[in-house]
Amino acid sequence: MNLKASLTLLAALLLGSATAAPLTVTVLHTDDLHGHLDPVKVGENTYGGYSRQATLLKQFTAADPNPLVLSGGDTFQGTLFYNVYKGLADVLFMNYMGYQAMAVGNHEFDDGPAALARFAQKATFPLLASNLDVSTEPLLKDLVKPYAILNVGGQKVGVIGAVTPDLPLISSPGPNVKMLELMTSLNNSAQALKSQGVDKIFLVSHLGYTLEQQVAATVPGIDVIVGGHSHTLLGTFDNKDFPKSEGPYPTVVNNPGGHRTLIVAAWEWGKVLGRIKVTFDDAGVVQSWEGNPIPVVASIEEDVTAKKMIQTLSVPIANLRQQVVGQTTTGLNGSREIVRKRESTMGNVLADAALEATRNAGAVMAFQNGGGVRASIDKGPITFEEAITVQPFGNTISVLDLTGAQVRAALEHGVATWSENKGQFLHVSRGVSYTFDLSKPAGSRVTSVTFNGQPLSDTQVYKVAMNNFTAGGGDGFTMFTGARRLDTGTLDVDVLINYLKAHSPTDVQNEGRIVILNEPK
Repeated sequence: MNLKASLTLLAALLLGSATAAPLTVTVLHTDDLHGHLDPVKVGENTYGGYSRQATLLKQFTAADPNPLVLSGGDTFQGTLFYNVYKGLADVLFMNYMGYQAMAVGNHEFDDGPAALARFAQKATFPLLASNLDVSTEPLLKDLVKPYAILNVGGQKVGVIGAVTPDLPLISSPGPNVKMLELMTSLNNSAQALKSQGVDKIFLVSHLGYTLEQQVAATVPGIDVIVGGHSHTLLGTFDNKDFPKSEGPYPTVVNNPGGHRTLIVAAWEWGKVLGRIKVTFDDAGVVQSWEGNPIPVVASIEEDVTAKKMIQTLSVPIANLRQQVVGQTTTGLNGSREIVRKRESTMGNVLADAALEATRNAGAVMAFQNGGGVRASIDKGPITFEEAITVQPFGNTISVLDLTGAQVRAALEHGVATWSENKGQFLHVSRGVSYTFDLSKPAGSRVTSVTFNGQPLSDTQVYKVAMNNFTAGGGDGFTMFTGARRLDTGTLDVDVLINYLKAHSPTDVQNEGRIVILNEPK
């Protein structure tokens, strides 16, 4: 062997990439679990639950080639389990189920760096976010890394992390956690991995489906993106309980490195388990793939150990349901026949709560659809369980940039079916009022809209908070399509509870926010 050939072989051995054999990796993944240890109802059936997830993960990690178990983030926040354990219940299960890396999500910061630090200290897997600088936050220093190198099938595999750039607007990272420019930080991590001989790179992403596609088209070297944040359902399902898929699984994007990047996601709350087999050639290039998320259905046998863990952790939850979160001496009227036709005290409180929760994101007004108000609250102490009864859907709060004309169009749509008691009727936050005339035809009923005592400007842009169902066009709000949108991920029930705690007793009266003219007798 000549000197040149010898040097080439030596370099290949040292880098561990040029002579690497083809490799098939099975990615098993979740995202946006949000503390859902228990199954959740979708349609007429239940899905998810950590004990069923554990069964599937055990099955696939034992049978599939080279399993890699990853999380797209947002393990925190969303159920009473989080309120009690602040993520420590979840990390027990993630360790038990063999997770190997997790993206830091925005909700991991909802209780500041301290709660995330306690979670990270217990985790047997790395927490990753390349676009965060935690070097001056003593609680998190060395606990959140930009990337990790894992051994999969005897080869080095890189996993980079990323969190939504909106983090400071929608959570509480504190003054010492700094955001780094996203594309630059991802590129730096990818290059650092390549310099260490790593040619198979995964991104655990809490960026959301739209931004993940931009990353795939911008940052060279990323082979697979395991998504999160946007609660995106990808794939093909023959299941009447599931919503329409938002795209193929995987979504394939041409990468600037000349190869293909695969984007996968696993919806939300553990209702499905993502599973994709990816085959790399000996140069670390994606050659082929197969897979689809697997519905976590009720017929899946529960893992015995996980089931016992959940039973034990559930004991304090029953007590929490009866925990008093506020008081009201007037009661809050959320009855169906009221909230779908006229101003109500419960509708006002929910709109005001959404506005208060999104002030830091710039919101100046808020909507609450009548169909999202599910119960009244009687006068006296208000319990956690009562709050959940009012807001049971698990919706989250979004902030949209809307022109005054779009606001007016939304209010017009809200009263278009007034006589039919539909859920599209809109309640508004303090400072907003509108008048509609039922003697006029649908589409021309709103006669005035004011904001802070002044007529609404059709051309001015206002930041408007509302639940993600309404923001996404639910109830026919098509005028929101294409509006710039910030999804906070904060649950509507948590927004209500925080408001009740901060404004106890919550004693409110109707204020004339909504005025009806020519109402039929």
